[in-house]
Parts: sequence; structure tokens; C-alpha cells
Amino acid sequence: MENLIDNEWFVSILSGIFVSALLFFIGYLIGKTREIKRQKGKNLEHYDFYPFIVDENNFPNFDPDKFKKGVEYFLRHFDYTAARQLIFIGEQNSVRFLLEPKQLTQYQKLFKKYDGNQILDDTDEFLENYKNIVKLIGRTFRTLGIEVLLHNLVNPSRSIVALENNVTGRNVGDGTTVLVLDLKKRKALNQDKLNYEISLGARKFKCTTIPIFRKEYGLIGAMCINIDVNYITEEVSKAEENIKYFFKEYCRTEMVLEENILSKYEYELAQKGKKYWNMRM
Repeated sequence: MENLIDNEWFVSILSGIFVSALLFFIGYLIGKTREIKRQKGKNLEHYDFYPFIVDENNFPNFDPDKFKKGVEYFLRHFDYTAARQLIFIGEQNSVRFLLEPKQLTQYQKLFKKYDGNQILDDTDEFLENYKNIVKLIGRTFRTLGIEVLLHNLVNPSRSIVALENNVTGRNVGDGTTVLVLDLKKRKALNQDKLNYEISLGARKFKCTTIPIFRKEYGLIGAMCINIDVNYITEEVSKAEENIKYFFKEYCRTEMVLEENILSKYEYELAQKGKKYWNMRM
């Protein structure tokens, strides 16, 4: 009788272990399948509802109607890659303000289904190092009328996330208007946005905009350098003391390091008396 009880107890334990292992294995397979599904998928431009149309000047423009078709499709059919790209583009183009209440509800379902908040958090994290770049470059040229800033283009209405040496009067949390569209147009034309002039009333700026792309989503941000031209050509240039101050600030350092940044050839010339890069010897 005791042997029978012991055997039943042993079989019961084995059965429990087996069922637990089976459930664990099934859970693992489900998780793995979901992960594979997430990894697989097409890029959004492979779908016929990619939410941009090309105008008569060959420039891309956001198309809300195609965007709505994309939302409806990805609520019915799973594509982790393309759906998240669609959400990203929607947030870039402030789509929440373009959709009617019923359509907005559908978009919010899509946003939740594909973890839209994680997309926004990922972008913030990705741009964190660019914030540091803006800070360090900006502080290299402080008090010189040279503004450096960073746009997070997932949220154009509050795109500025870092700013040094404010010369335009904008602040962190301010937005941009046509920057997303302009950078997309320039990419289509294979143009850099380098050394361009902006005149606004009496103000004049020399600007450079550096787009930031990410493989998963495309254009996600932009770093801008804005030089207050009038400050340099009028305020700085009007008096010798201003010029001296400008160049003193331009050359100011905060520490001295023993580090060679010259090539071997330039280092040898420096030892012989060469003082600057285009000095003839």
C-alpha cells in the first residue's frame, strides 16, 4: 500500500514538472514567434498607402488620406516595422490635429497596438548624445553670436530639445513649421542644407542644418547652426575693441593638454616654425 502511495506521489510530481515544462516551452515559443514577427516586416514605402504624394515640382507632401488607409490596414494586418514607421510619420506631421474624432480613435488604437510611446522614448534616447554635441559645440562659441540647437522632429510642435547661445529668441520646447517637409524635399533632390541665408526684417543669418537619420524611421531630428551676421558685420566690426573681444572669446580656452592633433608631416613643419595651416614655408 505504501509503495502504491509513493508511486502515485512520484507520478504526480513528475506530471507537475512535465506540465510546468510544457507550459514554459509553449510560452517560450509564443514569445519567440512574436519576436520574429516584430523583426520581420516590410518598410512602409513598400505599401501603396505610403503617406506622401509628389507634387508638380517633384516634392513630397504628407497625404492624410493615405495615412488613414495605412491606419486601417495595420489594425487588420500585423507588420511591426511598417506600422511603427507610419506612427512615426504621423507624429512628425502632427496628424492628431488633422484627424476627425472617429479617425483619431482608430489611430490611438494603432498607437497602443504597436507601442507608440516606445517609439517616442527610443527617439529621445537616440538623440541624447546629440544634445551633448549641441552643448559642447555651443559652449565652444559662446558670446559670439553663434547659436546651436537640436530639433526632435517626432514632435514638430515642440521640436527644440537643446539650445546654446540663443540668438533667435527661441527656447527649448518651441516648435518648427516646415523643417520636416523641407528636409524631406532636399533629401529627394540630394541637396545639403549648408551655408544658406535667412533674412527676416532687419535680421540676417547664415545657417546650416544637419539632418539626423535613423535606419528604423528615417528623418528623426536636425542640428542647426545659426550665425547672427549683423552682429558680426556691424556690432563686432564697428570698433577695434569689439574685434579684439570677439577674437579673444573665439580663441579662449579653459585647459591646456599635451596632445598631438597634427599629422606627422605638419608636426615636423610646426617644429620648424610653421604657425598656422596655410602659412607658406
